[in-house]
Amino acid sequence: MCQVNTDPMSSNTGFLEVVVPPDILDDSTSTDMEVREGSNVTLRCAATGTPKPKVMWRREVGGTITQANSHEVGQGSVLKLTRVTRAHMGPYLCIASNGVPPAVSKRIVLNVYFQPMVWIENQLVGAYEGQTLVLECHSEAYPTAITYWTRPSNETITNDNYKVETIPKGYEITMKLTIKSVQPQDFGSYRCVARNSLGEMDGKIKLYRIDRSPTMRRPSTRRDSKKSWKMDHNHERNTTGMKDEPMTKMIENEDEQIDFQSATASSLFHCHLLANLGITTITAILAGGMST
Repeated sequence: MCQVNTDPMSSNTGFLEVVVPPDILDDSTSTDMEVREGSNVTLRCAATGTPKPKVMWRREVGGTITQANSHEVGQGSVLKLTRVTRAHMGPYLCIASNGVPPAVSKRIVLNVYFQPMVWIENQLVGAYEGQTLVLECHSEAYPTAITYWTRPSNETITNDNYKVETIPKGYEITMKLTIKSVQPQDFGSYRCVARNSLGEMDGKIKLYRIDRSPTMRRPSTRRDSKKSWKMDHNHERNTTGMKDEPMTKMIENEDEQIDFQSATASSLFHCHLLANLGITTITAILAGGMST
């Protein structure tokens, strides 16, 4: 209170409020958690400050938090998640603010345990001998699964003719098996297996034999044969960087000569035919006149 000794006395009263930025109490706040899929989870975030901080929850990746019934949650010092699934897995942020900067946050990681699952897009694959082929299957598991492939003989694949790759992405794994050159013993059923501490799952891909498709048709005529040879010959000459103009012109001239000879032979045939018809007609007329 401020007072001035006048007549009459004058005074003024003021109030002082001390503000304190927010702070999160680690002892009363949840730490990283690991639970089984289908469990209920409660996350707590205790904060102090003046004025009293407001607490909200956000996912580090994905923003707002929704329950299975699409109900949005995330306000208050307690976050309850019912029947969690692998989709709930990841880091959560507890953010406390009271209008006094700076706002503070704490990161809490939720891990959801579940047994492996395996799915395959193409369970039936055809290939011919000598082909390079890639078989692929997908797995989800947490803790991270141990993955491997088995051959049609049920042996774990370690041969040099195969290449095994695993591509992890979070709790998902893409498994690839490359057969460098398909051999007769490679046809049959392959298994991709995923195993962790909660269980094991596998998927099967059947590899069957197909015939190699023909790369070119057989020429039906001499001209087709020459054209096919000319195309192959030009390709070889172009590949080696050699000019092929004289040879091409000679082949084209030969084709023109063949066409000319064919046309000439056809014309001569028609002339002989017409001449024979004319002789036959004249003979018939003369025979008729003599009979009269």
